[in-house]
Amino acid sequence: MYRMRLWSVRNARWLSVLYNAWEKILILFHPVYLRIGYQRLDRFFLAVEKPVKGFLFDSRSCGQCTLGDTGMSCPMNCPKSMRNGPCGGVRPDGNCEVKPDMPCVWVLAWEGNRRMNKHEQAMGFVLPPVDVRLKNTSAWLRRVRQHHGHPEPDALR
Repeated sequence: MYRMRLWSVRNARWLSVLYNAWEKILILFHPVYLRIGYQRLDRFFLAVEKPVKGFLFDSRSCGQCTLGDTGMSCPMNCPKSMRNGPCGGVRPDGNCEVKPDMPCVWVLAWEGNRRMNKHEQAMGFVLPPVDVRLKNTSAWLRRVRQHHGHPEPDALR
């Protein structure tokens, strides 16, 4: 998984194009999802999403995907769970202070954003804290709901 995570950051440009195209396709099917019911579809979508994103990005299935904003580097891989940038313990070689043989997730995110040509505008945002109630739910479906202005299910409010 770790090698694929590094590969994904190196190939962030075309992966982001693919990821954005996939999101647009999912958004088109919103009326179908509404008819079937988002909560009924969540398990099915997660069954596809989790292995795909787990393999390509070493995703932790937090349900609040930020790959498009973090250079295809999942911030949930940070040993300190830093969600908004490096902790200040990044070694001079760019590796993690906790796992010295691992590049810092946020150094990788910066590199991925540079490859996606968004390093100027990205990384200047603050991500909301992780909502643990969303763990192991489909971030894809959540994004479609948000795009169409639909609130979270009652169980998540």
